[in-house]
Amino acid sequence: METVEIGPHELESGDVLPETVLAYEDTGNPEGPVVLICHALTGDQYAAGGWWKGLIGPGKAVDTDRFRVLSFNAIGGCHGSTGPLSVNPATGEQYRSAFPAVTVRDMVRAERKGLDLLGVGKMRAVIGGSLGGMRALEWGSQYPGMLDFVIPVAASPALSPYGIAFNTIGIRAIENDPLFLNGHYESSADLKGLEIARMAAMVTYRSDKLFAERFGRDHNGEMFEVESYLDHQGAKLARRFDANSYITLLRAMNSHDVSEEKIETGIFALSFTNDLLYPSTGMSDWLKKQPAAEHELVETVYGHDGFLVEFEKWGYLIKDRLEQDD
Repeated sequence: METVEIGPHELESGDVLPETVLAYEDTGNPEGPVVLICHALTGDQYAAGGWWKGLIGPGKAVDTDRFRVLSFNAIGGCHGSTGPLSVNPATGEQYRSAFPAVTVRDMVRAERKGLDLLGVGKMRAVIGGSLGGMRALEWGSQYPGMLDFVIPVAASPALSPYGIAFNTIGIRAIENDPLFLNGHYESSADLKGLEIARMAAMVTYRSDKLFAERFGRDHNGEMFEVESYLDHQGAKLARRFDANSYITLLRAMNSHDVSEEKIETGIFALSFTNDLLYPSTGMSDWLKKQPAAEHELVETVYGHDGFLVEFEKWGYLIKDRLEQDD
């Protein structure tokens, strides 16, 4: 795992992370224009080698023969960057629930420091999906002179009340789990609250039509297939993700809001039909007020999770935009 130490990092709240580390992935053409990839809620820095490998690689939409591709694990996460699992130098113990609140802006400012230390002064684009799309917009807001344009995918300038509501259900489910212990749970704890939080989120990630097509009312004896699916997804997430990080990132998602800002850098936004979490209107209405914006709506039954699948439907749009006048 590659990491870069950015030192003390002051947050919007005024709190300071005294020792801040960013884990990152660096792949592609080391001499090519830089493309920064921002992960979603439970993603990590392994974009090219993992969750967006269908989009990033030789000859793909983000062509690693042509571009240098970087991706950071966001602060507050649990895949190598400073977060709740990190040791607080002041106490010698893990932060756990004492980890300070972070915002999307805090994440982006940390990434800017990381890029400075990696010698990156100018980028072709910043691309991100979901929470990563909010980070991409924040990059455009904070550092327009550092990049040509941003590509937010399945995102919007602020999360809708519907999205905040489901995030709140997730937070409450975790916090009210008796094994959570106010964030000081045992590493071996079977946190059903985190599983339930993930189950609730899965309902927003895909459309009702897809659920109906995939599961119907089929059952395997005692359980409906959709129940088994949600149980599996909840348990899978609980095995790989830290509950305190999940809460930290949900709150960052809830608080982010650039809906009153004008972003001077170019914006090329992709939205997906049937996206319950980030409806396309939340982006299209805002983009009308932006000085340099384009918007594409991708037809898909997958809804919000469209940004993780069916790359043949929309990957070419990103490829064309990245390579336009490059």
